Amino acid sequence: MALTGRTALLAALGSLPVGILAPSWTGMLAVNAPLSLAILCDYALAAPVRTLKFTRSGDTTVRLGETAEVQLTVTNTSRRRLRAHLRDAWPPSSRPAGAEQASSRHALTVPAGERRRLNTTLRPTRRGDRRAERVTVRSFGPLGLAARQGNHEVPWTVRVLPPFTSRKHLLSRLARLRDLDGRTSVLTRGDGTEFDSLRAYVPGDDTRSIDWRATARQSAVAVRTWRPERDRHILVVLDTGRTSAGRVGDVPRLDASLDAALLLTALATRAGDRVDLLAYDRRIRAHVQGRSAGEVLSAMVNALAPIEPALVETDARGLSTAVLAGAPRRSLIVLLTGLDAAPVEEGLLPVLPRLTQRHTVLVASVADPHIEKMAAARGSVDAVYQAAGAQARARRLRTAEQLRRHGAVVVDTTPDNLAPALADAYLALKGAGRL
Repeated sequence: MALTGRTALLAALGSLPVGILAPSWTGMLAVNAPLSLAILCDYALAAPVRTLKFTRSGDTTVRLGETAEVQLTVTNTSRRRLRAHLRDAWPPSSRPAGAEQASSRHALTVPAGERRRLNTTLRPTRRGDRRAERVTVRSFGPLGLAARQGNHEVPWTVRVLPPFTSRKHLLSRLARLRDLDGRTSVLTRGDGTEFDSLRAYVPGDDTRSIDWRATARQSAVAVRTWRPERDRHILVVLDTGRTSAGRVGDVPRLDASLDAALLLTALATRAGDRVDLLAYDRRIRAHVQGRSAGEVLSAMVNALAPIEPALVETDARGLSTAVLAGAPRRSLIVLLTGLDAAPVEEGLLPVLPRLTQRHTVLVASVADPHIEKMAAARGSVDAVYQAAGAQARARRLRTAEQLRRHGAVVVDTTPDNLAPALADAYLALKGAGRL
């Protein structure tokens, strides 16, 4: 039994008895029997909590930064009117402080045999699955002097998807892709180009592109035009080891890598290429393979939503084995990982030749803009010490150069620029016929 705080009503019935604060009900009854009898009757007339029925409906997915609506239906199966306060509990990361937090607390009245629907607004602050914890109900009697209280487990899960903030760069990259597909000539011929059409020769064209048979059939010199091949295979590999757990500003490195992977996937599928995903640290954390162009982006978003960094060193040999198994034919391997010297030199560099021998490898990493500012600091003793402490930048540059000497293409930039820079690198490889 729970006693309410209606001190005004108690004052109207008489002075507040000292015994009401005692833990023993017998002591309270001895002090003020009429008031105690009223409390017991009020408690007895309160609608029972255990017999209430609950069902949920509403959103099951939401993008990070947006709001979701979850409905809770309360059915009063008893013969008494329900007068209650209800709290629909969710994890703290599901609701920021403010109006959304207050929306999980409800005052409701449900006549016997009827139902009411309550709405809870969620605005998650983290990716992943957010599960409802419990529903707590406090049912009051007609006088409001006492209440019954109980909990109910009413499961519901809302999956918080990556925000895909780099979507704003997609239109400009698609325009570049259309220009790439429609340009009059391609400087590089070979594995990465396919015949498109014929046109008249203009000064400056590569003479190797002249189609002599077509020229013999007409009065003008005819030149073959080429366009980038479609239906190439791209494997996006996401390193979810400890280096991905570091934060750059307010954004975890892993989240910046996710955003870049989504932009690349959206662009590559529009270019006619096939995209697969592999998330790995010491085991496969997510795998999206063999999806059609219309399904792969949503499948990738759903697979990446619950991924969190694992605080372990990534197994580079296991990663390379998983990559080779997932890309049996020549592919573009896009590895989103860190450029810390020790993990790269001890882990990635020894296995990189296995990958570059069979595939085109593009390594993308998130750089810390604060280190760039520290390295350029001058003018005071503190600034000089900051510049001396920013030697990580020089080590990153050396590490990136080592990767390039082993045949990899390297993109190393800040979180805001990683997604467009990775898309630009993909377009450059496609235009150069290296896919």
